[in-house]
Amino acid sequence: MLIKRREFLKTASMATTALWIPRFLQARQPIGYKGRILVVLQLSGGNDGLNTVIPTRNDVYYRERPRLAISREEALAMGSEAGLHPALTGFKSLYDSGDLAVLNSVGYPNPDRSHFRSMDIWHSGSSAEEYWNTGWLGRYLDAQCIGCSKPSQALEIDDTLGLVLKGKDVKGLALQDPKRLYDTAHSPYFDDLAAAYRGPDSPAGRPDDSESSLGYLYKTMAETLSSADYIYEKSKARPTQAVYPETKLGKHFKTVASLILADSETSVYYLSHGSFDTHINQAGQQERLFKEMNDALVAFAKDMKANGRWEDVLCMTFSEFGRRVKQNASGGTDHGTANQMFFAGGRLREQGLLNELPNLTDLDKGDLKYQVDFRQAYSTVLKNWLRTDPVPIMGGRFEPLGFV
Repeated sequence: MLIKRREFLKTASMATTALWIPRFLQARQPIGYKGRILVVLQLSGGNDGLNTVIPTRNDVYYRERPRLAISREEALAMGSEAGLHPALTGFKSLYDSGDLAVLNSVGYPNPDRSHFRSMDIWHSGSSAEEYWNTGWLGRYLDAQCIGCSKPSQALEIDDTLGLVLKGKDVKGLALQDPKRLYDTAHSPYFDDLAAAYRGPDSPAGRPDDSESSLGYLYKTMAETLSSADYIYEKSKARPTQAVYPETKLGKHFKTVASLILADSETSVYYLSHGSFDTHINQAGQQERLFKEMNDALVAFAKDMKANGRWEDVLCMTFSEFGRRVKQNASGGTDHGTANQMFFAGGRLREQGLLNELPNLTDLDKGDLKYQVDFRQAYSTVLKNWLRTDPVPIMGGRFEPLGFV
């Protein structure tokens, strides 16, 4: 069946909601597969950092949270001054084995307490005063991956692609699971579009039209369909035999593990978990989310260790902001500012608590003051893990740290 141009253009936006179409048409040297893998876990909604890494010797914490505070006896000890939430038993095991690092009081100047705006800042790597339409990992792809053989160097395990993996010229690929992506790519709709592209009245059959917007859409569609085949075949090549939790996050980590074990060319995996927006009844909601996160990450770490890949992986968590020091009247906490980041992997150069716990006596209108700019953490990952120059990607120089 030959699809007319007008019909194709009308329905192209519908197609991209089911299957993300990336851009990578310019010719450069591809990044190649370097063997190092970054797994980013976004804790959506603003996780309460003070009930994640608990300042067990701080009287202010217990005074300001008479109903929410985690007792010193319940917390999983991290030295003499801090402890992890009791649901994070696997994180404690990683801490004990030297495979976990915690960066405290991470944030940025003039913090924004809006979920959407603060997440945009974290995704883009901009300042609070700037509005960027590309993500920090998308710009990494721009710098390193135009001309890559497959648009699968960065995968977001989700239905839609977030700002973080969108570059100016190159974008990541979004999928819930490889089989679903493959089935979508081989639906009658896309089969008809692919046939139309190959027909004599298509951009492929008219060289003079190959650079038009329609030709571009057809070409990127064909490349994306090919990537769906590639990812699906990789997911089947060496599926993990490890047991993962039957939760959404557990299934997503299992997908990531299978692709890693099959030597997929993917360098960046991006996952999300939440919502951690705990204005009311925080204790139960945070405990449930932590158990899901703990069990999924522990299964993944065990799987990677059993297959000799743990040293190739760096896992990183972040949330768009923390919560206020003082609990509210509804058994929860309200939007705050600075928070911690976790880093887990088999090749950490520094482990444990990387810096001091938050100062609960020197606050900004009841909120924590940041001590580490999140762009320093990003620059560290780009330079020391992904082995690329962070300055052009981050739009400035932010002093890297030494944990990897």
